[in-house]
This record gives sequence, C-alpha cells and structure tokens, in this order.
Amino acid sequence: MYVDYKVVGKRISARRKELGLKQFQVSEDAGLSDKYLSNIERATSIMSVDVLMKICDVLKVTPDYLLLGATEKKNEIEIENHLKQLLSSMNEKQIKMVFSFIDWLSSQEI
Repeated sequence: MYVDYKVVGKRISARRKELGLKQFQVSEDAGLSDKYLSNIERATSIMSVDVLMKICDVLKVTPDYLLLGATEKKNEIEIENHLKQLLSSMNEKQIKMVFSFIDWLSSQEI
C-alpha cells in the first residue's frame, strides 16, 4: 500500500485548523520543532511512527484517519459538535426530555 504524504500533510493541516490550533501549538504539545511539523504538513519530511502517534494524540484523531482518510473519528467529532450545538440552544426542560428519550431509545431492541 502506498502512503501519499502530501495528502497526509494536508489532513494534519486541515485537522489542526479545524481545532483552531496553530502549528507552534501542535508542535509544542507533540514535542516537535515548528519547522519539522511544517515540513510534515508540506510533505518535505516523512514522520516516524512515534511522531505520527504524537500528532494523532494532539489532534485527537486515529492514525488510520491521517494515513488513509478513514473518517470514523471525524464523524464522531462532527456528531458530538452538532449535538452540543443543538443542546446549547435548549432550555433545561428540553434537555431533560432529550436525555429521557435517549435513555428510552437505548433500552429498545431495534
């Protein structure tokens, strides 16, 4: 299987921006130099597995997402963000009803 490091770098950059993080923040949290992360995002450097795992940890994604574009984690994050947005617009009574419905739904054998 071939890994397209340009695509991997674009995924890292896109996820970083999605989280509202600057390169220096990600590189600092992952224990990398700013230049090295920039090189990874531009595909002028190829990262080791250890570095990949550090970046995944900081960006809260799985290696398969960065390497292959598997979107399971991304979909979970999108769902979570959407639910947060919906819940934030509800009053306390509505929120209680939502949780009551979720409890009921999870007990159903569907």
